[in-house]
Amino acid sequence: MTGETLRLNDYAVQVVELTKRFGDFTAVDHINFTIERGEIFGFLGPNGAGKTTTIRMLLGLLQPTEGEATVLGYDIITQSEEIRRRIGYMSQRFTLYQDLTVSENLEFYGRTYGVRGKELAQRKEFVIDMAGLKGHERELAKNLAGGWKQRLALGTAILHEPEMLFLDEPTAGVDPISRQAFWNFLYHLAEEGTTIFVTTHYMDEAEHCHNLGLIHHGRIIAQGTPQSIKEKHMKGEVLEIECQRADVALAALRELSLFEEVALYGSLIHLVAQVVEEYKPLIEETLRQKGAGLRSMDLIAPSLEDVFISSIKEQSNLRGDLS
Repeated sequence: MTGETLRLNDYAVQVVELTKRFGDFTAVDHINFTIERGEIFGFLGPNGAGKTTTIRMLLGLLQPTEGEATVLGYDIITQSEEIRRRIGYMSQRFTLYQDLTVSENLEFYGRTYGVRGKELAQRKEFVIDMAGLKGHERELAKNLAGGWKQRLALGTAILHEPEMLFLDEPTAGVDPISRQAFWNFLYHLAEEGTTIFVTTHYMDEAEHCHNLGLIHHGRIIAQGTPQSIKEKHMKGEVLEIECQRADVALAALRELSLFEEVALYGSLIHLVAQVVEEYKPLIEETLRQKGAGLRSMDLIAPSLEDVFISSIKEQSNLRGDLS
């Protein structure tokens, strides 16, 4: 599927059986997905799941072992230069020149992308306003706070008004307020027609995406809208439990060996069972006997983290059945 016909279709990205091996290790294992133009697509998974390797293949920085893909209608193997002219890329390390000022960083990246003269001046002004860096144009990048560095890095990636953005863990290590401000700007870019591919291991951020791919050990284990993934892949109901002694409660509930999942979420426990109501008396009595100090038990809507754990177990069971 190449050529002019593909460039005119609705997909910004098409991936077919894409695979990358490093020796005996398979980092990305026959993945398939599509991204529509103008959407925010979240690639969700823990560190080491294969997210960055996938991005590097899509940008033509790594040669796939098997499979094929196109970005904006261009083949990732034979037309990677065309792809890189049309996309913006922001890595989790915020690729900035630390000893250059805010203005100098923007000037450098603008010229690298071929933006010059009056257009560059206009784009610089837009980015400085967007990033809240008015008055900091002469400040060195290394002296900026994490949230400002993040927005400046995004600014350098959009100076040339790319059709598509690739953001690799863009909010790693950034405070929650800066993360929210960053996502608000991503919504704005998507509304203006920019396609966004964002990798993250923050489950709450994934809720902001139009569509998701959940990746684990190099395999996509679920994909769709956040809501459709929850409906399709969540096996059972979720009971949220608060106790004075969460560690004692966690051990006691796992000892019962009755539940699909018992996991700690901050200071709370999430317990998954097919019909939670049936187990409430037993749970309450068990926690009372163990002196866990039960405070509350509430049936809640599953989070994406609950669904991710459920999907991993489902895939493990399937592989076990097939072996």
